[in-house]
Parts: sequence; structure tokens; C-alpha cells
Amino acid sequence: MRPTPGWMTMTDLVILEFLNDYNLELAPKPLYRNLNRHGHDIGYSTVRGRLPELAEKGLLVKDSDGYYQLSDLGREYLTGDIDADELEDA
Repeated sequence: MRPTPGWMTMTDLVILEFLNDYNLELAPKPLYRNLNRHGHDIGYSTVRGRLPELAEKGLLVKDSDGYYQLSDLGREYLTGDIDADELEDA
């Protein structure tokens, strides 16, 4: 299992990996629906609440239409190019 910063939840990791694995850019509702279609039992309010936090930490980027996608920092974290410790104070 990948090391995570103290503020990160397991849901955060699922969201990041899902967006990365499928190379997606999604709004909260479609992301929630697709996560559940792929077997991740995550509530809509959880997805909707975690996306802004991940964007604030720099791991996601939100466009003007409300769609989220993985940022370069998010990709670097998932590939192991940066440590969880480096994200602790993000």
C-alpha cells in the first residue's frame, strides 16, 4: 500500500487512482456514479466533499465548468516521484 499523508483518507486515494487509471476529467456526480459502477461503495456527499480538499492540496485541478482532473503533482504522488511527507503540509 502507498504511504499517505495524515490528512488523506482512503477515499482520496481511490479517487486519485481512479482518475489516473481511466485518464478522466469528471464533475462530482459523474465521478461518484462511475466509482460506484466500478465497485467502490463511496457516497456522493463524500466524493463531493473530498474533491475540493484534493484540489486545495494541489493533487487535482478544477476547471471553470466544475470538472476535476489529476494534476501533475497528483501524478507525481501516484508514481512515487514525491513522498507522502512532502504532501503533509500541502
